[in-house]
Amino acid sequence: MTGLALLTAPGARAEDANDLSNPEKLGEALFFDTNLSKNRTQSCSSCHAPDHAFTDPRETPAAGGAVSLGDNGTSLGDRNAPTAAYARFSPAFGKSTKPGLYHGGQFLDGRAADLAAQAGGPPLNPLEMGMPDKASVVARLKENPAYVRAFDTLYGNGVLRSPDTGYAAMTKAIAAFEATPVFAPFDSKYDRYLRGEEKLTEQEELGRVLFFSQQFTNCSLCHQLNAQGGTPGETFSNYEFHNIGVPKNEVARAAAGLKPDSRDLGLAQNPALKGKDKKVQAGRFKVPTLRNVAVTGPYMHNGVFKDLRTVILFYNTYNTQNPARHINPETGKPFAPPEVAENISIKELETGPALDDKRIDALVAFLKTLSDRRYENLQN
Repeated sequence: MTGLALLTAPGARAEDANDLSNPEKLGEALFFDTNLSKNRTQSCSSCHAPDHAFTDPRETPAAGGAVSLGDNGTSLGDRNAPTAAYARFSPAFGKSTKPGLYHGGQFLDGRAADLAAQAGGPPLNPLEMGMPDKASVVARLKENPAYVRAFDTLYGNGVLRSPDTGYAAMTKAIAAFEATPVFAPFDSKYDRYLRGEEKLTEQEELGRVLFFSQQFTNCSLCHQLNAQGGTPGETFSNYEFHNIGVPKNEVARAAAGLKPDSRDLGLAQNPALKGKDKKVQAGRFKVPTLRNVAVTGPYMHNGVFKDLRTVILFYNTYNTQNPARHINPETGKPFAPPEVAENISIKELETGPALDDKRIDALVAFLKTLSDRRYENLQN
């Protein structure tokens, strides 16, 4: 794939790669190494494929394509794999400056403090890469002489002798790769427009104006990091946690073997939360970046919506009393009730008037301008 220093094929060994001379290149080799999963079938790139905007392109028919398949070939998660692109811009998890809100961290519930902590999660998750413990992962690293030499050089001689220090070094290397411009090139049509290199169409321009105007939409309340709209380097997320009333994905949860009455409580499942905080934060998920959103469906934390236009129509249900606007076009039925009905961010959701088709389509057109250049050919 264009933009990667190494084109490490699944299962390839590091001595077949070009260079492990710095943390970024070592991290890249590790990112693609399926030997770090129990059955040697899955790597970081399985769920975060570079050719698919660092999301999971694999089909999981039993779950409607909404969640990822584990290394054992049968296990399924119950959350849609978020893109790893632009993930490095999420701040550390903690309380927001807004009363009662949290922000930041990695994963949809913010349970990992940073990229390194996130990288350490999947290898030991029995539903994902399935390794039993850190020592088993480090033993796989030590199978590869090129890795041993690279870790000794970059992280200290003998760093792989201890499972804890070896595992920590591995996560740091992967994080170093994920912090490179490969993951965040800022070269979308929107970025080129800001630099004066390209013009937006009339429809895209209308969408841009609507997006950043709190008078006409609620988009920028949560999907804008910089104080001023149109600032270069915008990641299109304030990284707060909100409950927007997303319906339960019944199909995905059933495929994952979860009970029909079970619920994904989101932020409440973050181990950093204690006591009453768990109750008042239930149902909230981290606001995702909108970078590459047009090519990273299905949508929402559980992949319940397949089409980007459906997402905008769903948001619009909070601003209109028109019954026809409460129909999910993917099912032909009314949008299902929220999975977690408490703690919904009503103030944010009800901001702005109802949108007609012209404005909805304009927002979709604008969101398509946020795709990195290399993914523009993936758009419909």
